[in-house]
Amino acid sequence: MAEYVIAPAPRPALPVRGSAALFPVRRIFCVGRNYAGHAREMGAKVDKSAGPMFFTKSSHALAQSGSRLPYPPATEDYHFEMELVVALAAPAFRIAPEAAQGVVFGYACGLDMTRRDLQNKAKAQGHPWDLAKSADQSAIVGEIVPIAECGVIEGGEIALRVDGELRQQADLSDMIWSVA
Repeated sequence: MAEYVIAPAPRPALPVRGSAALFPVRRIFCVGRNYAGHAREMGAKVDKSAGPMFFTKSSHALAQSGSRLPYPPATEDYHFEMELVVALAAPAFRIAPEAAQGVVFGYACGLDMTRRDLQNKAKAQGHPWDLAKSADQSAIVGEIVPIAECGVIEGGEIALRVDGELRQQADLSDMIWSVA
């Protein structure tokens, strides 16, 4: 076993519905601008021919749903976006769309938190969004529901309410890029 000069951080993980076992999270890979309406609202062109736009978050940005989270430093404009989280059980780089559901372990709901003022500044300068998107505890995720329990998800409502007030609502079938 390797010896470390400092103790490594524990592996981020999420609870799995109906199990005491945890799902390990190695990295968080995100599809940006995946809803045409939201992309237009943010001033982005929607051009499916350009392919999907990706960004990542460190797995250490992970926070479990229900956690008490501090407001992050260096921002005055912290936004939330409700997201479908897809937990992959195997590598999926360059996988054929018809084989994609075979690597899905399950699904969860999550919040993608963004320091919007930092993101806008980075976009204006043509810089990456890392500081805006990958703040500590900026990927809040609920329990994972195994695909064996819920089946393949291709549509259905995804919504967010804050103190009972509807803030976001869409149908998963409205995603520009499906899970597959």
